[in-house]
Amino acid sequence: MVRNVAEYRINEVAAVLGVSPDTVRRWVDAGRLPARRDQGGRRVVEGADLAAFARARIADGEAGHTAATSSARNRLRGIVTEVVRDRVMAQVEITTGPYRLVSLMSREAADQLDLEVGVLAEAVIKSTNVVVERTTPH
Repeated sequence: MVRNVAEYRINEVAAVLGVSPDTVRRWVDAGRLPARRDQGGRRVVEGADLAAFARARIADGEAGHTAATSSARNRLRGIVTEVVRDRVMAQVEITTGPYRLVSLMSREAADQLDLEVGVLAEAVIKSTNVVVERTTPH
């Protein structure tokens, strides 16, 4: 199911932040992460709120760093937390779990992918290149 508004269910938020759904529920219950109930009664988090929360966790050092092993062709799913565009280039920041990734690309590519704060994206890492692809929530 594709939703027009960037909003994420608790399990999607947990996957993006690299934590358990129970941790996300505790954050919501404590008022740390804004959420609302959808028409089905499930809790959802707006994309912009999730991006701000992810960015704050990184800035506060709360996300921590965990050891990970991966191949050179990693696909890291995360949430776009910042997009800076000028006339020619765009700088796109993605937070995935405890990690912050920054990719430079043409503005045209960022516009074609419709990259904005709060949307899901994947960073595809091959050697020294990071390719960003727009993804849709499950």
